[in-house]
Amino acid sequence: MLAGAALRKTGEGWEFASEAALEDFIWDNLQQLLGFTPLKRQYAAKGEFCDILALNENKQLVILELKNAEDRYVIQQLTRYYDNLLDERPFPEQIDYSKPVQLIAAAPSFHRHNLIDCKYNLLKIDLLQIQILKDNQQFSLRLQDINTNQTWSIPIPYQELNFSSTTHDIPAAPQLLLDWLGACTGEEQQAILKLREKILTFDERIKEEIEGRNIIRYGKRKSKPVAEICYHRTSHKPVVFLWLPTPRSWRKEVIGRIRIWLNGEIVTFVGHIPEGFGQMKLQAEWDAMPREKRPGNYYHQKYSPFHGGIYNKVLGQDFHNPVILKSLIDIALTKWLARI
Repeated sequence: MLAGAALRKTGEGWEFASEAALEDFIWDNLQQLLGFTPLKRQYAAKGEFCDILALNENKQLVILELKNAEDRYVIQQLTRYYDNLLDERPFPEQIDYSKPVQLIAAAPSFHRHNLIDCKYNLLKIDLLQIQILKDNQQFSLRLQDINTNQTWSIPIPYQELNFSSTTHDIPAAPQLLLDWLGACTGEEQQAILKLREKILTFDERIKEEIEGRNIIRYGKRKSKPVAEICYHRTSHKPVVFLWLPTPRSWRKEVIGRIRIWLNGEIVTFVGHIPEGFGQMKLQAEWDAMPREKRPGNYYHQKYSPFHGGIYNKVLGQDFHNPVILKSLIDIALTKWLARI
């Protein structure tokens, strides 16, 4: 299964939302895209960090440097990485250092200085042009060798956003959130955008605050949150957290930070995770993990979420009825108001 990506629209077309997003996507899909075996990303060699180290089918070391914009110094970077890595010779059990190292620079365009540097460099450096193509609603990444015209391409799981349902007079969604939403389905996008709209129109004291590059928080200052949307680097998707009564705390209500698993607008699972993303995993994730790498007992509530229907106790519904995100937002906002 292809990993998703965060894209953004430009005047000329589309690009990755950041260089980190580009690196994430190439790394996650390296084998399928270029046929390389990934070894290490952001590898430190003599104080310099190589974007991606990989192994080709001939057991040669591959050094791949990625740029999300034109960069006139990328050839010099690769030359230094080459020298540093030949001194250190990492991964000797996998790499055959008697064979040449494969050097690759990938960027949307190359400065004329890059071409001059390559022309007079003693090392062979492949220059791959990065293009994001859109055909109807399908996106793909294409890499093209600017000298041989050989191409490699792969689909990008990305869904262009539709803002048709956001009608209230609220601030435009931050670009950071839009970057995250592209890897979601259209139904997931709309559910999260409606969540944001409902929260920001509920009470003027609720503010939208961005913390770093991975958290968007909603509430009255950090001490009175009602919701968070956090970027999950493994899935490349945003994850919703609401401050709700914790599962199984109905007799003596305790409000906690609850992670929401969604299928469109349907809440499938919930879990109390006080900070970060915790160690909870769905059944499919448990099944995919070797037993020796599992973090703990599957049956312990620290590691497995509850069925979303547990909140039907609050909603007065039958346990088996589907719980929609809107219903939980209503509860979260009501509980937030009571705490103010």
